[in-house]
Amino acid sequence: MAKAEKENDKGNTKQRRKKGKKVVKGRKNKIGRVLVSGSMLMEVETVLQTQEPVIKPAWNTFASSVSGIWKGVGAVFSPITAEMEPIEVGSRNEYLYDCYMLTRVEAVLPPSGKTSEIHRKINWVTLNPHGEVPEHVSVGVGNKEESGVEKPTLPPKGNDGTMNHVLPRFGSFDLTTSDVMEEDVMGIEPGLVFFEDGSYSRGPLDIPVGEVDDSNYYLSPTFKFEQCLVKGCHKRLRIVHTIEFGNGGSDVQIMRVATYEEEWASPAKIQLESVSDPEFDLKPFSQRKRTRPSELVGPWKVFEVSATPIYGDETVAAESNGAPYVYLCTETIKKRSLPESSVYFREEEVLDMQDVTVLWLPGGVTSYVDVSNDGTLTIGVGWYSDEGINLVMERDYGIDGKLKEVRWKSEVKRRWSHPVSL
Repeated sequence: MAKAEKENDKGNTKQRRKKGKKVVKGRKNKIGRVLVSGSMLMEVETVLQTQEPVIKPAWNTFASSVSGIWKGVGAVFSPITAEMEPIEVGSRNEYLYDCYMLTRVEAVLPPSGKTSEIHRKINWVTLNPHGEVPEHVSVGVGNKEESGVEKPTLPPKGNDGTMNHVLPRFGSFDLTTSDVMEEDVMGIEPGLVFFEDGSYSRGPLDIPVGEVDDSNYYLSPTFKFEQCLVKGCHKRLRIVHTIEFGNGGSDVQIMRVATYEEEWASPAKIQLESVSDPEFDLKPFSQRKRTRPSELVGPWKVFEVSATPIYGDETVAAESNGAPYVYLCTETIKKRSLPESSVYFREEEVLDMQDVTVLWLPGGVTSYVDVSNDGTLTIGVGWYSDEGINLVMERDYGIDGKLKEVRWKSEVKRRWSHPVSL
């Protein structure tokens, strides 16, 4: 997870970052309680391979990996309670919580320029006025002793089928002619860190920070941070954090967390006449279970690739459209501990936002924004699968607002023939 080092001396900085509002009230939740938690401490137990340099990924290879037609699902979640939030208002003025997407990604060579650009167009339809399936909302930390909270009691299933809503399948919509959700162009831009399998972390190279005075007190820059993880070359997870930086960059306010999971369907050059595909079986996020913190506890074999920007060389920076990066890799055994605080939101419960770091989302997804004791801001995503593999992408910013490091990790759960006490 995010770095959670305990430091006795917090250091002296002119302006210390803090995350979120001081206290919030949890909304009333008709169908259950949703888990958020503090950060999970990860400690290095064994170093299997010290840091070694790796070759910087080739842009053309990356562009080829992301290109194609992708079919997917998406949803939006509260950055405070991790509840599903409406993604759109329907034609009958009803809230809709899920979406299906058809994404076309192509590498296009611009008229002036030697480097290709990645063009993305997303068509979508929204559905599901019912929200999340109740039994999937009520996720526990593992047991009552671990969490310190009673596991919520679900309402009984009624004869009206309110807990068994059947949603339309992906193939029942013509997404080739549906509304356009987004059109975007991505090039070799400042702040973009990419890997050859198609994984990437995209955001600003610098976050504006500084003293607030009468001339700029009203300025609160807002940025999107898009991070993508790839599983087996044909599945990927994209999470977009929208974050506002107020008070000269010292107040970090998460505005929105959007999650998308997609499967590669075909090359981009193929014209799809129909998107009907019986093998496409991605469930909408509302129909998925949430990972429990206890599933991520214990020892992991971690292979990590980090990308660190080099500042100061204006010539190289100009040629590369931003700071050049140094890529390093390392392999370790790390042990992850349960979060210090894991809570369900009760009706009108008051919670200090400083404690809310990790959102436990459906489909094995974790989303977290953390500020460490030294003021480092970490924006991270995780994607856990039942095979015992957890993919991670993290993005660090220093107290000066500059990008410090981007980390891609593949974590494999250690398994023994005999149980090991954790």
